[in-house]
Amino acid sequence: MDTDALTTGLLQDLRATRPYPALSLTMPTHRRAPENAQDAVRLRNLVAEASNRLEADPDVSREVRAAIKEQLDRAVAEVDPRRALESLVVLATADEYQIWQLPRTAPERVILSDTYLTRNLVAAKAQATPFWALTVSAEHATLWSGTTDAVHQEERSGFPLKAPHEAPNPQREERIGDTPSTFSNEDTRQFLRTVDEQLRTLLAADPRPLYLVGLAPALAMLDEVGEASKSAAGRVTKGAPADTAPAELLKELRPALDSHRKRTAEEIEGRLDVARGSRSFAGGLDEVWAAVREGRAGLVAVEEHFQTTVEVTDEHLEPVAPGAVQGATGDIREDIVDELIEAALNSGSEVVFLADDSLSEHGGIAAALRY
Repeated sequence: MDTDALTTGLLQDLRATRPYPALSLTMPTHRRAPENAQDAVRLRNLVAEASNRLEADPDVSREVRAAIKEQLDRAVAEVDPRRALESLVVLATADEYQIWQLPRTAPERVILSDTYLTRNLVAAKAQATPFWALTVSAEHATLWSGTTDAVHQEERSGFPLKAPHEAPNPQREERIGDTPSTFSNEDTRQFLRTVDEQLRTLLAADPRPLYLVGLAPALAMLDEVGEASKSAAGRVTKGAPADTAPAELLKELRPALDSHRKRTAEEIEGRLDVARGSRSFAGGLDEVWAAVREGRAGLVAVEEHFQTTVEVTDEHLEPVAPGAVQGATGDIREDIVDELIEAALNSGSEVVFLADDSLSEHGGIAAALRY
């Protein structure tokens, strides 16, 4: 599954306590050859490690062990290397398995617990900045779910919608001399009111930036008859046939996506400047980590590809080389940034990603504090 499938409800389900053991397997992957040749070997090695861990665990019965191995084998057989991104996450119990391809890297790891590991999923979803796009006309309204890399049509909240077609009325046309304009037609207005109602329901359940694609009269009437479209992050004034291809739609959306991204970055930089002036600012991984743990971070800004390995000692973070051996007094965390992002979101913080090097003077991460 892709990160935009990670809804609030699904995340809650993934975090639910399960009968021990719930297996979480994570590993970095590669999008292209020749680097991706190593991914299959790495996956086999991790599966072997998971099998050995299950065999050695006295709390895992033979029946449960066999069932989890079967689920894991099914998952591995289903992994499609052609869809590889930056990492792979496989989750499995005796009753199910899930496969996630993520656009953010994750370390090699095999974990047996009573819950699934979710930090890498949450951080990847936050970095992907999912959005909604609505292609709309007087005849149809189609909902799309997207990230910076792809879009796909979504059947949700009543979408796609089609306008009901009224049979032609020759007598009416004879009286007025012509068919009425599409966008002065009350039926069209009612159709777009329905679109607005469904859109408001969607945004209330799953808030994301919204982009609108359609001819100017259609977008103007949608604004006129409703409220949801007025908060759109961007608009593409162009006809959008019902059979628009995903790749073509993403191409049309790209300027609007880039413009919104630029505006967001400027806004975040301004908020961080205000925080510095009011002494409610934290810079660097150790300071931001402490602020998040204390629930004081209102906004956390992270460079897109900032990830590092640290040793946690006395509740402070010290950078160490990747692959470092666990210390006698410390705890090595290879994905501490993903862990921090998940903790920040759980505490109600806003998490945003900025371009690489934009926070270089603060070590790649900064926060504006609530107090």
